[in-house]
Amino acid sequence: METFKKLESEVRSYVRSFPAVFKTAKGSKLYDEHGNEYIDFFAGAGTLNYGHNNPVVSKALIKYLKEDGLVHGLDIATTAKREFIESFNDTILEPRHMEYKFQFCGPTGTDAVETALKLARMVKGRSNVIAFTNAFHGMTMGSMSATANQFYREESFINRTDVTFVPFDSYFGDEVDTAGYLRQLLEDKSSGLDLPAAIIMETVQAEGGVNVASKRWLKEIEKLCREYDILLIVDDIQVGNGRTGSFFSFEDAGISPDIITLSKSIGGGLPLSVVLMKSELDQWKPGQHSGTFRGNNLAFIAASNLLKSYWEDDNLSREIYNKEELIRDRLKVISKEYNSLDMDIRGRGLIYGLQISEPNICRDISAEAFSQGLVIELSGADSDVIKFLPPLVIEEEILEEGLDIVEEAIYKVYNRKEFINQILNHDQVYHRESINQELEQKDTINQRLNQRESIRS
Repeated sequence: METFKKLESEVRSYVRSFPAVFKTAKGSKLYDEHGNEYIDFFAGAGTLNYGHNNPVVSKALIKYLKEDGLVHGLDIATTAKREFIESFNDTILEPRHMEYKFQFCGPTGTDAVETALKLARMVKGRSNVIAFTNAFHGMTMGSMSATANQFYREESFINRTDVTFVPFDSYFGDEVDTAGYLRQLLEDKSSGLDLPAAIIMETVQAEGGVNVASKRWLKEIEKLCREYDILLIVDDIQVGNGRTGSFFSFEDAGISPDIITLSKSIGGGLPLSVVLMKSELDQWKPGQHSGTFRGNNLAFIAASNLLKSYWEDDNLSREIYNKEELIRDRLKVISKEYNSLDMDIRGRGLIYGLQISEPNICRDISAEAFSQGLVIELSGADSDVIKFLPPLVIEEEILEEGLDIVEEAIYKVYNRKEFINQILNHDQVYHRESINQELEQKDTINQRLNQRESIRS
């Protein structure tokens, strides 16, 4: 790790949480340079829905490269791009009776958000945009202005105007109708809210703490957009592409966004970013929004083959819902066992969050899980949510194994905390090494296994 510590910027993040040098990966597992195996509940922050080195992608890319297929092409016409557009239209859009035009922008999610915001403001001739509390839309200046977390915004010297933040669904609890709150602001000419060009939202706020919007709330937000001539942008970058079970996260709510942003897993692990817009919004002049990497031909090939392999029927969606039930039920058991930690479970499909409000305990659990061979990250403004984000194609037995590790990590961290509290209550002072030795004697593998069996029974 010395090379990274010495030469790479201090801005590096995930390497601090997962301090290993990874060498290979396959499916739902990672392997470091020493051959240690890790189950992946992180999936590249949602980029690897189809797992690492999916053979569908690998075979297609090798074949394409052997045939000297075009790798870089700006926005010229290529066979790879045509194949992707036709595959996506035939496999995803037409069966859902959806009509959108495609725009390929820069290669990452924030590029798609920047494009969507710029387009909405241009079409409507208004500058203001509404975003929501706990929103995360990216790290470039425009998308950062619509990102709520202070950690990303503070001292970034961005233009903090032209974005109005309003409360997301259940921000004040289930009893407060935040859609009604927004309606009141729009109706009141003295509210100080400038009529926005667009409302941008995630249906599940992944980085914000796995906050799930209800169908009713989503429908109300769409209704407001129609009544007040506001464009509705759904940021489906992390929770689209099957993450919630259906291909788009908003399908179950029955809403029809004006603009949809996609990235992360749409490229099968390769950089690709797409903006879908209703045809009447396509008011660009040629070259008005540009970029060197606005269309990755290798990602087009990967995406086309994944769409044909996984989305021509509903088998993958059914598998996701089955695995969701497995995760949810297991988290309920864990929550019941450790009710003194006041856990909150939330999620949809294969994105779930386990909130534990006690300071730093989630960090300890993630670190303990990593030491046992599981990569799992945190989310929420205070990093108080353990975020379950495995590949969609993860085998159930590996999913179970990963959940076993989470349960063991919680057990160990919880008992360490209780043991330390007992020591402090008796005014005794122990070094951390001594505490761990005591725990190892007390907390045998057989005891943990017996406890889990008794919990399940």
